Amino acid sequence: MTLHSPVLETLDHFINGAPVPPDAGAYLEEADPRSGRPSYHIARGSASDIARATAAARAALDGWRNRKPVERSRILSAMAAYLRAEAATYVEVEQRETGKPLALAKVEIEVAAQYFEFYGGTVLAMQAETIDLGPDYHCYTRREPFGVVGCILPWNAPMNQAARSIAPAIAAGNTMVVKPSEFTSVALLKFIAKATAQCGLPPGVVNIVTGTGAEAGAALVAHPDIAKISFTGSLRAGREIGRVAADRILPVTLELGGKSPDIVFADADFDRAVAGVLRGFTLNAGQACLAGTRCLVERPIHDRFVAALGRAAQALRVGGEDAAGIGPMTTRAQYDKVTDYFALAQTEGAAIIAGGVTADRPELAGGWYVMPTIYGNVTNNMRISREEIFGPVAVVMPFDDEETAIKIANDTEYGLAAGLWTTNLARAHRVAAALEAGSVYVNEYPAGGVDTPFGGYKKSGIGREKGIEALHHYTQLKSVIMRL
Repeated sequence: MTLHSPVLETLDHFINGAPVPPDAGAYLEEADPRSGRPSYHIARGSASDIARATAAARAALDGWRNRKPVERSRILSAMAAYLRAEAATYVEVEQRETGKPLALAKVEIEVAAQYFEFYGGTVLAMQAETIDLGPDYHCYTRREPFGVVGCILPWNAPMNQAARSIAPAIAAGNTMVVKPSEFTSVALLKFIAKATAQCGLPPGVVNIVTGTGAEAGAALVAHPDIAKISFTGSLRAGREIGRVAADRILPVTLELGGKSPDIVFADADFDRAVAGVLRGFTLNAGQACLAGTRCLVERPIHDRFVAALGRAAQALRVGGEDAAGIGPMTTRAQYDKVTDYFALAQTEGAAIIAGGVTADRPELAGGWYVMPTIYGNVTNNMRISREEIFGPVAVVMPFDDEETAIKIANDTEYGLAAGLWTTNLARAHRVAAALEAGSVYVNEYPAGGVDTPFGGYKKSGIGREKGIEALHHYTQLKSVIMRL
């Protein structure tokens, strides 16, 4: 719907270093998940807006890719410093767009700064290699940027995941057109505008076009001057992008969904495992692709563990206040999806251990809150065990031995992450090697940081974000062979 409210702040696209109104003159409305009330108006992008942004990125490419790596490094470091200095501003916007509790919103902004800091440093260490072909040849490789990279972002961690893609891409010398989620566009718009004005980021290096996936996102993937696509989001949308990319022979990085197992062996540190498993499926109100939503517990401790996990879930605070442990679903559609799964779980015969309802406190009225939920009496072939719910919902299943645990854990079309809890070092290495997942967390869930590569096996995606590995995925390799 096109809306024009005089009360709400209205933000245009950011193209070639300046705000640019949408060609069609249409705007979309964001809402605050804590109340359901309107919060911002953002430009509704179209193919013509994408074309204008891509032209700006193309025009900026040669100047940016030819900058010395140390110069690009200084700009990324300045962006990190600015984001930290103005963190309070971006934390407030992040809360208004996503509903995150204050502590989590602060972490998201700090981690975004860490990405710019990390790639500002590691781009200086990105080296080519010399290959010995004998005395008659000199052979070496070069890592070169793709060109204009298109980036389509999700709504669950907008600044964090924007930085995760933007920082390595521009560090490597690419320019970008970024399409944030229409539900969470404002923080990134404000940040890139300030980075261009204050941190030395040249106009056109990062351009932001807001709007829907069906309109702006599809146009971005189809534009002939886009040399690579980075996408984080659902399996359904990833499939659609993959089809277009295959037709265009377009390189892609796809970070898609997950239904991650979290395995608790009987020898685990019991209390630590309870707290870690709970965090694994309730972090960000479960709106995380790596969430450990299938909890497998060795039978000797199963009943005791389930009871303790249920008590811990019921003790979590839910609400919009700054100190809350669990915030709302970020979109109304996601709230409806999660609550639909509550009804499905009942139909499938699952037993409620905790939750299974929406939050009903009067002060939360209008907000999109659901209670942390745990189901028992489930099998791995139930829909609640196989489909990504993307909310604070976990299923618990018993297992009798290590072989069975691995079999159940790997019995999924996804393979983004997995966890295991044990004090047996040999078992930890053995099971980690057997799990079909891009990341395995041992005795912590999740673990790692901006420097640990992240991506999926199977239908959880293609390619890797984070770490030095991401620089390789935002460059293409050239071999130069000289006959002497």
